[in-house]
Amino acid sequence: MTTTHETAPLPRELSDVRGWFPALDQVLFEWLLTRQETQGQRGDLLELGVFMGKSAIFLGRHLRDDEHFTVCDLFESDAPDTANVDEMKKSYSMLTREAFERNYLSFHDELPKVLQGPSSLAAEHVEAGTCRFVHVDASHLYEHVYGDIATAQKVLAPGGVVVLDDFRSEHTPGVAVATWEAVLNRGLRPICLSTQKLYGTWDDPEPIQDELIAMAEGREDCGLSLQEAAGHRLVRLRSRGMNAPDFPFSRHGAPAPAAAPKKAPAAGAPAASAPAASPAKKTGRSPAARLAVDVLPPVITRAVRRSRARRQGRA
Repeated sequence: MTTTHETAPLPRELSDVRGWFPALDQVLFEWLLTRQETQGQRGDLLELGVFMGKSAIFLGRHLRDDEHFTVCDLFESDAPDTANVDEMKKSYSMLTREAFERNYLSFHDELPKVLQGPSSLAAEHVEAGTCRFVHVDASHLYEHVYGDIATAQKVLAPGGVVVLDDFRSEHTPGVAVATWEAVLNRGLRPICLSTQKLYGTWDDPEPIQDELIAMAEGREDCGLSLQEAAGHRLVRLRSRGMNAPDFPFSRHGAPAPAAAPKKAPAAGAPAASAPAASPAKKTGRSPAARLAVDVLPPVITRAVRRSRARRQGRA
């Protein structure tokens, strides 16, 4: 029987949330978002396509005061065209807004702004030039991805980063066409490529790339290769057994509290000592006699005892 969101257990940790968010991409999200924050870059966050909320939960941890986080997904709403209807039935039939919100609120106190409908809604509800980070992971159809890239370009502030998911998966050629078309004809400049995602900007990527290359070269768990294509430096990264960054437990999964430490003795009080060993029972036998009893044959042992008795009788 298929487990539904009504009966699925509440997530204890991020890995319990269904979805595709490899360790390498978690490391890259963390690195790019932290870099923005360290440099004082402010701006809102946007995710198009949330599935069960795994990457949204991750992004929400980087939301700061006076910033806004918007997510957009069809959830149970009708798809805008027949091709999108077929896509939803095939890949996302279990997705509901309730399941997303349930997962998100397991890790955060408040929901992001949720737009329920096609990803094109984001262009209407998110102000131009306000975002520092946009994650596009909605429809895999060329026409929709083309529009999502246009939305990202509109809402990103200077220095902002867009992440395009599934740009080279074999089952998503529409994403690949729209992504590389944006690189060749619409001014998108790649920052780096992971196994599934292209990270890009409409600004100069080289300063970010130089820092990213230095980071990758300093990690044994990150493979790095550099290529040139159509005037773009392509930084390819791959995982070599990489672990995801540490992420807090959900409100349902905090580990049990550690046992309370033992109280130190009060000042001046004698320290507790280890219990003394029980004294050995006295037998009145010399070591040699005890050895004879323990290891000699019975005939010899009896002879030793008689001899000892005669000596004691003469004393």
